[in-house]
Amino acid sequence: MDVKIAACYVRVSTDDQQEYSPDSQLKIVRDYAKREGFIVPDEYVFQEKEGISGKTAEKRPRFRMMIATAKQDPPPFSAIFVWKFSRFARNQEEAIMYKNLLRKRGIDVRSVSEPSSDDPFSSLIERIIEWMDEYYLINLAEEVRRGMKEKSRRGEACGRAPFGYDVQNKILVPNKDAEIVRFIYDRFASGSGIRGITAELVRRGIKTKNGLEPSIRWTRYILMNPVYIGKLRWNESGHLKYERPNVCAGGGDLSDGQHEPIIDMQTWEIAQKKLTGKDPDYYRRTSGTGEVLLRGLVRCSSCGNTLIRITQYGRGYLQCCSYTRGTCKVSHRITEQEANDAVLDALEQCIANETYTIERQKPETPVSPAWEPVIAAEQKKLDRATEAFLNGVFSNEEFKNIRQKIQKKIQDLQLGIENDQKTKEQKTDISQVKERTVKIMDILRSPDVPVTEKNRQLRTVIDKIVFDRSAWTFDVYFKP
Repeated sequence: MDVKIAACYVRVSTDDQQEYSPDSQLKIVRDYAKREGFIVPDEYVFQEKEGISGKTAEKRPRFRMMIATAKQDPPPFSAIFVWKFSRFARNQEEAIMYKNLLRKRGIDVRSVSEPSSDDPFSSLIERIIEWMDEYYLINLAEEVRRGMKEKSRRGEACGRAPFGYDVQNKILVPNKDAEIVRFIYDRFASGSGIRGITAELVRRGIKTKNGLEPSIRWTRYILMNPVYIGKLRWNESGHLKYERPNVCAGGGDLSDGQHEPIIDMQTWEIAQKKLTGKDPDYYRRTSGTGEVLLRGLVRCSSCGNTLIRITQYGRGYLQCCSYTRGTCKVSHRITEQEANDAVLDALEQCIANETYTIERQKPETPVSPAWEPVIAAEQKKLDRATEAFLNGVFSNEEFKNIRQKIQKKIQDLQLGIENDQKTKEQKTDISQVKERTVKIMDILRSPDVPVTEKNRQLRTVIDKIVFDRSAWTFDVYFKP
């Protein structure tokens, strides 16, 4: 007799005051599972954070994890229990898609408070329930949008307070971070660039409302937000939106807020006029990155991130992608042509001196990765069988047979491990690395070969290139 394993999906939203708490839902599900002859292990209890909407699976990480677990071969559970079908999904299209996917895997989705059978009429009732759940969500979203739009027109705060403000009695009130906002506007209006301002904020230890270091995008967002001149903006999508060149015109409803402005209108207009022009301190990533010879190969020696192609003053450069966002503190700017020439020269020096740096990977563990999940799965089966025996699901004889069967399989797997341990490590043949490098040099130097093909050839030889601007060195790491 096999152990019947089920999973449990728990979700509590803030839009339904009639639903049970997560612990209550789980208790109801486990009581139901026990009556039906199932056990629900803790590892297969998938519980979302409170307030997560059931509209789409994209914003439900525990749901996606449950579906991914169900796709294992074989599936580790044969049923998914929910308190109500609305907990599984409030989007009928997604509900039908995921239920069909699970049924093909032999997994049934059951609502413990909305029992159903296998007859066609029961299936129709289930579809009606799904449709009602989706209609409830759509109607609720419309009511929320209407209410928030009206609040915006009255000058009341909608949603989370922006940086520099708190919400008190539905009104935005400046807090201690208001001085940071004034600093950003004053520095920008007086001629400083966005990247320089962002770097200064990072040096001063300023954090965003999410506890992160400021980025160029964040600083730019502050400079384009009309809330700081006492305005509130709302569009029909339900999201605040700020666009260049004139963030106060078009694309939404702009109304006077009841809150105190942080920035005066004169400073605001100076900042907006500067934003409409070309800010030379704001890097722009060039489109068409496939035509960059060193695309994806060169790394920053400071933070380890990739150097990307940017344009500044009409010229092409390579720069650390984190530096362009203001999170890396060391500039690695170099003209694209200088980088190309330096790397080609470094390759020729490696050929001439026969020096090839290869980053050794960690040695293989005695246990091949292919065996580990299989052994772990069998051990879990044994743990579940023991749990089921203690709960009275199996008799002594049934448990003894199941235990012997699982232990025998574990012994067979351990024998496979011993065979894997006999595999010897193969060493890299440096002569092959040199041969591959010599072979591509004519291609790299040829003006007739497309840049995309040169990049592809480089990737067959090079693992990464670390650029240290302070020493002006390019360390090339070859593939073994």
